[in-house]
Formats: sequence, C-alpha cells, structure tokens
Amino acid sequence: MRNIVVEEFKQIPLADQKLEVVERKGLGHPDTICDSILDRVSVELCKEYIKKFGTILHHNADKSLLVAGEVETKFGGGKVKQPMLMIFGDRATSTVGNKSIDVDAIAVSAAKKWLNENLRFVDPDKHMKYQSELKPGSAALTDVFKRGGEILGANDTSAAVGYAPMSPTEQIVLKTEQFLNSKKFKKDFPEVGEDIKVMGVRTGDKLNLTVGAAYVDQFVKSVDDYFKSKDDVLERLKDFVKENSDLKVDLSLNTLDVKDRGVDGVYLTVLGTSADGADSGQVGRGNRTNGVIPLNRHTGSEAAAGKNPVSHVGKIYNILTHKIAYEIHNEVEGLDEVYVWLVSQIGKSIDQPAIAAARVIPSAGTSMAEVKKQITEVMDSELENIGKFTKCLAKGDYSVC
Repeated sequence: MRNIVVEEFKQIPLADQKLEVVERKGLGHPDTICDSILDRVSVELCKEYIKKFGTILHHNADKSLLVAGEVETKFGGGKVKQPMLMIFGDRATSTVGNKSIDVDAIAVSAAKKWLNENLRFVDPDKHMKYQSELKPGSAALTDVFKRGGEILGANDTSAAVGYAPMSPTEQIVLKTEQFLNSKKFKKDFPEVGEDIKVMGVRTGDKLNLTVGAAYVDQFVKSVDDYFKSKDDVLERLKDFVKENSDLKVDLSLNTLDVKDRGVDGVYLTVLGTSADGADSGQVGRGNRTNGVIPLNRHTGSEAAAGKNPVSHVGKIYNILTHKIAYEIHNEVEGLDEVYVWLVSQIGKSIDQPAIAAARVIPSAGTSMAEVKKQITEVMDSELENIGKFTKCLAKGDYSVC
C-alpha cells in the first residue's frame, strides 16, 4: 500500500485571484539553452549506456554554466569577437569492467546537435567552446544502479510539486513565446532571434505582457528599420493574443530601447541570443518543467534538466507531479485545481514515495467524498506505471523547460 493522502485545498483558484505573475524564458535564453543542452546530454548518455552496457548507468549531468561571449553589434551585421563557453558539470559513469565510453565526447556532440537544431545563427564549431567536467560518481550513489531491479531506489531525499490546469495567464505567456519562436514567425520576421522572454502580470482580467526579443543585427539596416520592425511585430502579436486569450492584454516589446542612441539604444545581437555577448546562463534558473515560471504557485527547488531519468527524483518527481495533476484534473470531474506533492526517501523505491499527496479545489457542488477514491486510484496507477514513465524520460519524450 502506498502512502497516498488526498485532501481539500481551501484556496481560491488562481485564475479567480486578483494578482498573478508568470514568466517564460524562451528557446534562446541562456538559462534555457543550459537546461535544454544538459538534458540532451542525459538522453544521449542513456542511449549510449543501453547500447554499450545494456542498461542506464549512474549519471547526473545537471550542472552547467554558459559563459557569454563577446560581440560587436552593427546595423547590417556585426561580428563575434570571442565565442561562448559551455561548461558541462557533475557526474557520469564512463567505465564498467573493461568497457568504457567517452562521456566528454558524448556531451559535446549532444550540445552541437541541439545548437544546430534550435539556434539558427549559432555555428556550434565556430561560436561555442566546450569544457567537460563530468567525473565518476560516488560509490554510494553508483551502487544504487548495481542493486538492479526494474524500479530503482531514489538517489536523494527530495520533494517536488506539480499542478493542473495551467491558468489562462500561464497559457498565453507560454503560447506567446512559442509563437515568436515558431518556424512560421521566423520566416516572416527573420530579424527576431530565439532569445525571447515573456513576463505576464495580471490584475483582475487585465494582463500586461512585456516581451524581450533579441534582434539579429544582420537583418536590421538602421534605427528606423529596427523600430519599424518592432511596430510590425507588435501588430502581429496583438492579433495572436486576441485570437488566443480572453484577457484584456496590453503588450510591450523591448522597453529598454531609446531611439536616439543608435546601436547602443536597441536590443541587437549577432547570433540571436544574449549569450553571444551579454548574459551567461545556468541550469535550474529557468522555466519549471511545465514551461513557465509561475510565481503564484507552489514550486520545488530541484532542477530537472540533466539528472538521470531512472533514480534521480529531482527529475522524475518534478515532471511526474505535473503529469499526475494533469491526469487527475482530466479524469476526475468537478475539480477546479489540483496540486500534487511527491516526497522521496533516499534508497527507497521510486514507486513508493514517503508520501504522495494531492490537494484539490473542488468545483461548486462537488464534495470530497465524491472524488477522493478516484483521485487516489489515479495517483496509485501513475506510481504503479513509473517504470514506463522513466523509459519515456530516458528517450527525452518530456520537456524539462
């Protein structure tokens, strides 16, 4: 029997509260780059471990620093003076018996693949340097993998929390960034880079969306050209938001800009990311695993990106709590909001958390007696099938940011 607790959460649903703050760091933001690349490193390590050793071995590639480079921006096209530096950190098994794999080469290859697939103007060989500090794991943590079994023990005592559904504010913040980084939008506005951040502040039914979008200088001929593009982008954004949100939205774009200061007064980059010459990045400073930074919600402190997908609850539970909350909200009628907590105890099987708790806000007319059994059954089923879930994590089927 699992220790499952279900109770009523006596709180006003977030969408009905007066104030809400939500942030989204986009595809080319330095922190998102770190999260995305380090998780790709874990996926590629899993593939190689299974290929070479027949099973996933201990690794936690969840520490990283993206050191910003140096550029000279210029209308019509600037230049990269110093490349960015990607530092990979923490632990990865490289040798078992007389078999070994080159974890450093796998990490660098994974980073280059991700950069090629996602950042149009970053040449992985020319614009990025790499430094791998992936070392062997401790005896105690690597022994968790030697103990075998389909379901491993947790390699940490940790807690995670997820929720469902996403509020209208969270949804439009997420959708806005995804729209700006869509292939269709880039075709129409190639000058808008991948480094996009969206901040949403809702008071009542009024939402202020502040968008920061890095421009690619090779597509911008002058200050006037830049500000004309901003006007065009804002018009396109207004149409998109109107079609995708019922809130009264006020949009702002690149509010630091000052027209009479030339290159220095506008948001220009050479490569479409502020990491080319301004901002560094780290794993864990970006979006939660559902894609936003929800300042009104309960959140955990663990970074999911790069952690191994079969024993590290910092990854497994961070994503699974959101999945369980979604399944409860989807399958059990009469619930306005669902919050799910999972707490692990190091060494104990990950399908047997120390506690699995659901706190739900029932809709008007719904009693806890009506829904408690169903909620418990959904939670128990999700934990029972955690082995299938971790296999999906290992393949990269779930986004971490």
